Amino acid sequence: MPLNDERPTSTSTVASEDQNSDTESSERCDSLTSSSDVDYSRQSFTSDSSSKHNSPSCSPPKTLTLDEVMASARDLSNLSLAHEIVVNQNFHLEPPDLPQNSLEKKVKDMLHKAFWDCLESELNDDPPEYNYAIKLLDEIRDTLLSFLNPGANRLRTQIMEVLDMDLIRQQADNNAVDIQGLVSYIINTMGKFCAPVRDDEIKKLKENSANLVTLFKEIFRVLDLMKMDMVNFTIQSLRPELQRQSVEYERAKFQSILERTPSALDHTNEWIKFSIEEATQIMPPSEKSSDSGQSGKPLPGPTWVLNTAYIRLLTWDESKGPLPETLMTDEVRLQEMQRSLQLYQVVASVLLIVYSSIGGAVSGLPTLVERLKKMTAVLLEGMHSADFNLTEALGNVSVQICCEVNKSLAERNFPALPAELQETLKGQICDITQENNPIRTLVEGRVQQYFRVVLASTSSHRTPPPVPPGLGLIQSELMGLGVSFVNLVNFNKKVYGPFYVSILKNLLFIDMPAPAPQNGIVQGPPSSPLQSK
Repeated sequence: MPLNDERPTSTSTVASEDQNSDTESSERCDSLTSSSDVDYSRQSFTSDSSSKHNSPSCSPPKTLTLDEVMASARDLSNLSLAHEIVVNQNFHLEPPDLPQNSLEKKVKDMLHKAFWDCLESELNDDPPEYNYAIKLLDEIRDTLLSFLNPGANRLRTQIMEVLDMDLIRQQADNNAVDIQGLVSYIINTMGKFCAPVRDDEIKKLKENSANLVTLFKEIFRVLDLMKMDMVNFTIQSLRPELQRQSVEYERAKFQSILERTPSALDHTNEWIKFSIEEATQIMPPSEKSSDSGQSGKPLPGPTWVLNTAYIRLLTWDESKGPLPETLMTDEVRLQEMQRSLQLYQVVASVLLIVYSSIGGAVSGLPTLVERLKKMTAVLLEGMHSADFNLTEALGNVSVQICCEVNKSLAERNFPALPAELQETLKGQICDITQENNPIRTLVEGRVQQYFRVVLASTSSHRTPPPVPPGLGLIQSELMGLGVSFVNLVNFNKKVYGPFYVSILKNLLFIDMPAPAPQNGIVQGPPSSPLQSK
C-alpha cells in the first residue's frame, strides 16, 4: 500500500518486455540452481523419514465431501494466482470487459440505467430528494477510506467529518445540503490518491459542467480504475515477498490439495512412468544407474528420467491427456513455448531446404536470409490452429521465397531461378508436412538434443549453450526459448522435487530385491543416483 504522500504507479507503465521478464526470472533461478541442477537430489530415494511437505501424502482413497472439494478448489486457485504473480513479471489485473451482447452485460446495463434514472428523477423533484445521492456518497466515502494506510488518521478524520452521513441526511431533510460542494471535495480527494496516469481523468472531472447524474457516473468510473490501480500496486509490492516464500508456499498448498485428494498425482505418475520407459530406450551408457530391477535391465538415472519427462512437455499432445498436475500452473506458458518451438522448427526446415537447393543464390547474403526467415515466420503464424492449412501456407512460403531470391538475383545481374528448380523447391518445402520427412526429422532431433543439453547444464539459465549444427539460422530464437524453458523447469523442480523423488523411488526401485546379508549384517538400501550427480 502506498504511503500517504505516495501515489501508486500506473500498471500500464509498469509492464515490461518479455526479455526483461526472462532476465528477472533467470536471476531468480540463480538462487534455485546455484549448488546443483536439482537440489532435491540431496534427498535419499530410499529414506522413509521426511517432513510434512517433503513427500506426497499416502492417504487411502476416500469419498470427498463438497466442503473438501471446495477447499481444494480454493487452494488450487490461490496456488495458481501466487505462481502467476511470481513467475510472470507482467501480471496485472484489468477491469472486467463483458462481451457486448452478453446477457450479463445487458442485465448490468439495465439495472444501472434504472438506478441512474431514479437518481435523476429525485434530483429533479421540487424540492429535490437526496435518498439515492446519499447512498452514493456513503459508498464513495467507504471507497476513499479503503485507499488509506492504517496510520493515515488525519485524512481519515477529515473524510469522516466532511462526508458525515448523519449530518448530510439532516441537511437533506432541511433542503440545505451542498451536493456540488461535496462532489468538489470528493474529486479533490481522489486527486490526492490516484496514480499519475489518472491525472487527466481527475482534470476532466474538475472541468465537468454536466448535471450531477453524469458527474456521479464519471466519479464511479474513475474510482473503479483507481481500485484496479491499487490492486496492481499491491501485487507489485507483494511480489518480492512472494518470490522469497514461493517455493515453500506452493509446495504447502499442493500438499494440502494432495491430502484432501489423494489422486491429485495420478497424471504426474503416468507422465514419469512413461518417461522412464522412454529414457530406458534412449539413455547412453553414462546415464545408466548401477542398480537394476528384477528384470536385470540397467535403470536410467533419475536426473535423466526427469529431463526426458520435461522435454516431452515440448511436444505434449493435449488430445491424449492432460498435463501433469504439478505443471498445471504453467500450462499457458508451456503452450506458448510449444507453439513457438513448432514455428521455429518449420522455419529452420524451410531455410535448410533453401540452402540445400539454391545455396549459391543466398550464401553470403545475411540480410536476404534474415528477410526470408521473418517472411516465413509471418506466413506460418497461427500454424497451431486446428483450421490452419499448413500445406497451403508452405506453398505460399515457397512462392514468396522464389520471388525474393529472384529479386535479389536481378539486383546483382544474375538470371532468375529456372522454373524446374522453383517447382522442385516448392515440392520439397511442402513435403515438410510429412511425418517422416528427413529434414523435419533432422531438425526436430537436433532441437531435442539441444534442450537435453540445456537441461543438463547448470548455467544454461544464465548462458545458454550453443545450438547444434543446422540450427544456426534460428539460434537467437532457440536460445531465448531455452532460457525461458530452463527457468520454468528449475522452479518446478524446486517446488515439486520432493514429490518427484517419492514417485521415482517407487517406480525405479520398487522391484529391487532385498539386500543380501554380508557377514551377518544386512546392508542398507542403495544410495540415490541423484546424490552422486
